[in-house]
Amino acid sequence: MNPSSRPTRTSRAGTPRHRSTTARSVVAALAVAPLLLLAACSTDTSDAADAPAASSGAADELRLGYFANVTHAPALVGVAGGQFEEALGDTKLTTQVFNAGPAAIEALNAGAIDATFIGPNPAINNFVKSNGEAVRIIAGSTSGGAQLVVRDGIDTAADLKGTKIASPQLGGTQDVALRAWLTENGLKNDIQGGGDVAVTPTENAQTLTLFQNGELDGGWLPEPWASRLVLDAGAHVLVDEKDLWEDGQFLTTHLIVRTDFLEEHPETVEALLRGEVAAIDWLDANPDEAKTLVNGEIEKIAGKPLSDEVLDRAFTNITFTTDPLAGTLNTLLEDGVTAGTTTEADLNGIYDLSLLNKVLTEAGQPTVSAAGLGKE
Repeated sequence: MNPSSRPTRTSRAGTPRHRSTTARSVVAALAVAPLLLLAACSTDTSDAADAPAASSGAADELRLGYFANVTHAPALVGVAGGQFEEALGDTKLTTQVFNAGPAAIEALNAGAIDATFIGPNPAINNFVKSNGEAVRIIAGSTSGGAQLVVRDGIDTAADLKGTKIASPQLGGTQDVALRAWLTENGLKNDIQGGGDVAVTPTENAQTLTLFQNGELDGGWLPEPWASRLVLDAGAHVLVDEKDLWEDGQFLTTHLIVRTDFLEEHPETVEALLRGEVAAIDWLDANPDEAKTLVNGEIEKIAGKPLSDEVLDRAFTNITFTTDPLAGTLNTLLEDGVTAGTTTEADLNGIYDLSLLNKVLTEAGQPTVSAAGLGKE
């Protein structure tokens, strides 16, 4: 992708900010004939460590993570609508629900899950910390659906001085977006909660309660929580994140997988991607039924459904797409550096979109780009 065509963020001065894009295992045969073993001993094996792990076939089980947010509707639909199970066939699907990205990454690193729908910044941070080994982004999921919503009396960035603003979790995508935006607007903040604005990582449901009680002044939140604060608690929008991106598109959710799982079970990962494509196709073709299905899943997980007004507002703010918007990733990395939650790094290799593009081609849909940051 030509650097001049990459999506950009808009600075507080109103001008685009152009930014530059920047355990595997070897499965050996357990038994071989003596002559073959002798030949192997005399063969140069200097490249063996660099060879990709051989596939061991479809996995017996796929453990999938996601959040009970409207921004994770493709996951909610894929689970409740049966698209994942149908695509996975004999592979058992088990699921785990998280509040925010860092917790999902912790589970992924611990081997408790194999893949997860997640925001971009925790995935970037994990890739950087693992020297490019731990994870691969294999598909997009959702664009849009995050806003800074605040109480009455806050109408400009300057009005935020001395306030307490929530984000879902330290190092999460909305947390990074909030901290970067505050810094760009001259408002000091740090990961200890100090500075001109006290950024307070808080679970989304608790953010609503604390805002209603006057203990928080607002939050940079994903849907449906931004809509809940606006419609259920009287907040108003100070920043719609789409306005910070030159084309109005920004990544809220994508799908990642453990690198070792991808290498060992590409058939299973391909099946998961077929399920996601089917779920997004169904979402686009059945918007009213999709809202009902998503709301039912949120009710099961959170204990209470969303109002029709909240659901409608939330869905209006988002687009479902398997395109991971790879051209935005280096900007998101730089936001993480500004926020103090990650370090400068080369993101080359973070994407493996080869299986997704195979699935899209077979479905007669356009393929997507890794923007020079991995396989297509």
